[in-house]
Amino acid sequence: MTGRNTTPPGRYDPRRGVPPPAPDPGSDPEAVPGADPGADPGGAASAPSPDPLTPLTPLDLRERLALNRTGTFDWDLDGATLELDACALDVFDLRPDEYDGRPSTLTARLPPEEGYRLDAAVSQAVQDGAPSYGAYFRVHCRDGSPRWTHTQGRILRNADGRPYRITGLVREAGTEMADSVLLRSLQENRQRQTTMVQQTTAALSRALSVADVTRVLTGTGGARRFGADALILGLVDNDRFEVIAITGLPGTTPEDMMASRLDDTLPLSDAALSRRAAFLSSRGELMARYPRLRPYLDRVPSGSAVFLPLVAQDRVIAALGLFNTEPKQHSAEDRNLALALAGVVAQSLQRAMLFDQEREFATGLQATMLPRRVPEIAGGEVTVRYHAASTGRDIGGDWYDVIPLPQGRIGLVVGDVQGHDTHAAAVMGQLRIALRAYAAEGHSPETVLVRASRFLAELETERFATCTYVQADLESGALHVARAGHLGPLVWDAARHTDWHPVRGGLPLGLATAFGQDHFPETQLFLEPDSALLLCTDGLVEQPGQDITAGIDALTAAVRDGPAELEALADRLSDQLWARSGSGDDMALVLLHRAPAAGTTTITPRFRLHVHQADPSGASEVRAMLRRTMDQWRAGSIAYDIEVAATELITNALTHTDSGALVTVELLPPGPGPGRAGGPRRRVRLEVEDRSSRWPRRRTPGETATSGRGLMMVEALSDAWGAEPRGSGKALWCEFALPGEEQQHPPARPRPD
Repeated sequence: MTGRNTTPPGRYDPRRGVPPPAPDPGSDPEAVPGADPGADPGGAASAPSPDPLTPLTPLDLRERLALNRTGTFDWDLDGATLELDACALDVFDLRPDEYDGRPSTLTARLPPEEGYRLDAAVSQAVQDGAPSYGAYFRVHCRDGSPRWTHTQGRILRNADGRPYRITGLVREAGTEMADSVLLRSLQENRQRQTTMVQQTTAALSRALSVADVTRVLTGTGGARRFGADALILGLVDNDRFEVIAITGLPGTTPEDMMASRLDDTLPLSDAALSRRAAFLSSRGELMARYPRLRPYLDRVPSGSAVFLPLVAQDRVIAALGLFNTEPKQHSAEDRNLALALAGVVAQSLQRAMLFDQEREFATGLQATMLPRRVPEIAGGEVTVRYHAASTGRDIGGDWYDVIPLPQGRIGLVVGDVQGHDTHAAAVMGQLRIALRAYAAEGHSPETVLVRASRFLAELETERFATCTYVQADLESGALHVARAGHLGPLVWDAARHTDWHPVRGGLPLGLATAFGQDHFPETQLFLEPDSALLLCTDGLVEQPGQDITAGIDALTAAVRDGPAELEALADRLSDQLWARSGSGDDMALVLLHRAPAAGTTTITPRFRLHVHQADPSGASEVRAMLRRTMDQWRAGSIAYDIEVAATELITNALTHTDSGALVTVELLPPGPGPGRAGGPRRRVRLEVEDRSSRWPRRRTPGETATSGRGLMMVEALSDAWGAEPRGSGKALWCEFALPGEEQQHPPARPRPD
C-alpha cells in the first residue's frame, strides 16, 4: 500500500524557491545537463552546473504522506476489518507480519485508557450522525516509549443513514503535542509571573511608610511573592548601606553586615554601587564572587541568589536580595520578572520614604504646638497621653493642656479641631494658645469658651473645634466644667464606682459664634479625696462600624478594671484601648487624681448648680445630678426625699422671686451644729439661694388649694430646715440624715421667723 520514492537527485535553488531539474532519462546516467562534454571529468571545470530553472519530478500522494509520517486506514464496519497502509503500520510501530487486519489487534499498542477514550470518540460520532471525528491518543512502541498520535476519520453511510465504512488518516503528533505542552508551560509561567507582580503590587499599594514596606516584604508569604525562600532589603544612605529587613535567613546577621560602607565586597552593596543586577546560580558562585561572605557560609542558602538595585527617578535608593534553597539557572523570563518586581518595590519604597519625611515634619510641627511639660500640682497628680493618627500623615487637631490658675486651682483642657492635616494642626496651635491665655487670666470656664469661640470664628478658616474645659480646685474638690460639643468627664472614686456626669454644653467653638449661640453653661461637680477624673477626645472611644456608646462602655470598663496607679492606667488606656479601637484617629487623654485626705482633716463633698429663671430644664438637670450624687454618697432610701425637696425649693425660688436659683448640695460629717440635726450620722445639706430679700412664709392651704404646700413637704421630708440671710438675698436649706447608722432623735425643727 505504499509507493516508491522516484525523486531524482538534485539541488534546491534559493534564488527561485524551486527544486533543480531532473536529468533526461534517455541520456547517459553519468551526464549532467549543462556540462561541457570536452572538459576533463576529474578537473574543476568538469563539475556539473545544474540548471536552476529545471523543476523536480513531483511526488505522488502516498510519498507525500509518508514523508510527514502520515498513513491511511480503511475500516469496514460490516466486515470488521481494518486495513492499514505501510506508513500507518509504522505509526503504530507494527511490522506487516504482526498485523492481521483486525481492529482488536491494535489493542496491544494502545493503553487501556486510550482505547476506551478512542472508542468513545468514534461511538459518539456514529451516534450523533457526525460526518467525521478526530482524536489524540498515545501508542506504546515496542521499546516501551509512548508516542502521541492523531487520527482523523470520515464516516460513510448508506442511503438509510447506517454507517458501513470509515476511512481516514493516522499520523504521529509528538512534535505538535510537545509544542502544545511547551506553549502551555510558557502560558502558565507567564500567568504565574503576572500573578506575582499583581500580588506584590497590591500588597505594596497599601504600604504608606518604610515600616509598612518592610512588613509586606517580611510578613507571611513575603518572600514567596518573589518566588524566593529568603529575602533581604537594605537602604542606601550617602556612602553607607544599611540592612532594614531580613526574612528566611538562618541565624543572626552580624552587625558588620547590617551596616557597612558602600563598596563591592558585599553583594547588595555591589548591586547598589554598580546599578547592575546579579543572577547567581549557586552558593558556590556567590562565595567565589564575594569572598567576604565565606565566614558566614552556614547562614547563606545553598541555592541560587539574585541581587537587584532599586532605582527610582534615576537614583539608587536601596538593594534587594532574593535567595533560593535549590540551585537554578535563571532564564530570560526569570530575569525580566525579577527586574519588574524590583521596579515595583523601588517605587513603593521611594513613596514610603517621602511619606516618612512628610510625617516627620508634620509630627514635629504638632509636637511644638503641644505642651512640652505638665506642671506639678498640689493636692494630686495629673498625667497626659497623646497618640498621633495611624492614617494619613499622622497629624491632626487633637490637643490637651494643663494650665496653672490663680488661687492654687488648675485648668484641664482637651479639644479637637476638625480635620487631619497641617492646617488642622496650625489652627489647633493658635486656639490652644488663645484658650490658655484666657484661662490663665482667671476667667470662668464659660467665659473662657465664649472667648475661644469668638477667637476661632475670627480666624480665616472654616474649621470648627470641640472642647471640654475643667477648672479644678483640689483643696475643696470643686470642679467647674463647661464643654463645647465634646465628651464630658468620667469620674470614679477609690472603690472604682464610675460615672459619666451629665454636663450641659454648647455648640462647637467657632460654630457657636457663627450661629449667635456662644453660650456654654457651667456644671459644678465634686471630686472626692482619692478620686480621679478623665478627659479624652473621641479617638479613644470611636470604633469603626460601631456606635460611640460601645466605645464609651469599653472605656468605662477599662477604667474600672485598670490599675490604680495613674501612670499605669494612662499607659493601658492609650496603648491598649486606643490601639484595639482601630479608629486610626489621633487621641488626647488627661487624667487627674485627687490625693487622699491627710490625717483627720474634714473635707466636705459639695456640688453647686445654677438654675436660670428662664430655663425650664434647669430643675430636671438638678434632679439628674442629685440622683447620681446620692448614689455615690450611698443615700439609699432618702435619695427620693432629697430630690422632691430640691424640686419644691427650686420651684419656690423661680416662682416667687425675680432671679434664678443657686443650688448647693453638701455631705456633712456627723456632729451637731447651729440649726442642724444632731447625732452621729452624716447628713446631706441642700441649699437653694436666690436674690430676693422676701422671707419665705409657711402657709396652711385648704383641701382645695392648688399651691402653698411646698414648704410643708420640705418640713415633712427633711430632718431639719430653715432660712438664712445672705448678702444679696436669702437661702432656704434642709438636711437629711443618711440611713444605715445609729438612729438619734433629732432636735425640734426650727422654723423661719
